[in-house]
Amino acid sequence: MPAPQKPHREVRGFRTEYSAITNVLKTDVSISEAFDPAKGEPFPEAKPFKAIWDTGATNSAVTSKVVSDCALKPIGLAIVQTASGEQRSNVYLVNILLPNKVAMVFVRVTEATITGDADVLIGMDIIQNGDLTLTNANNKTVFSFQIPSIGGIDPAMHEAAPYKTSHIKVGRNDPCPCGSGKKYKKCCAANK
Repeated sequence: MPAPQKPHREVRGFRTEYSAITNVLKTDVSISEAFDPAKGEPFPEAKPFKAIWDTGATNSAVTSKVVSDCALKPIGLAIVQTASGEQRSNVYLVNILLPNKVAMVFVRVTEATITGDADVLIGMDIIQNGDLTLTNANNKTVFSFQIPSIGGIDPAMHEAAPYKTSHIKVGRNDPCPCGSGKKYKKCCAANK
């Protein structure tokens, strides 16, 4: 009798290229209240937001704007460690749609203040489910993430159909992605 086969789970990934070296990894995500698509529950509207990916954050977080826009209801409170100390924050259950069209369902997020022009912080609770790589060759950052983890980014994923590539363009008058606080045109763009 043949051995039972493991169910096939498609590896999905995305790649974001920045036009310069960056110290903030940012992507688009969509957020909705938590629901189980496998149970045939109706899909609530998912709202688009900017997200920062932070390997130093244990859990994911959202701002009060996400809470308001998605009409989220708190499920409890958590004590959160921040750079400025301990604080009590509301906890919510959400679904997060990543750029590779993978839905992370029933994610516990805390309400927090997020800096860097983003309303979502993707923490290790999500990142640990996949493979994340960064390269900084030729003075530009390339950020890749795929899920589920296969022990490293699959080079074939760069040409595979499910792999989504997005380019983040830095405008001349935008803050420089290197984090200097200067305008891009007076910082890294001037050094090209």
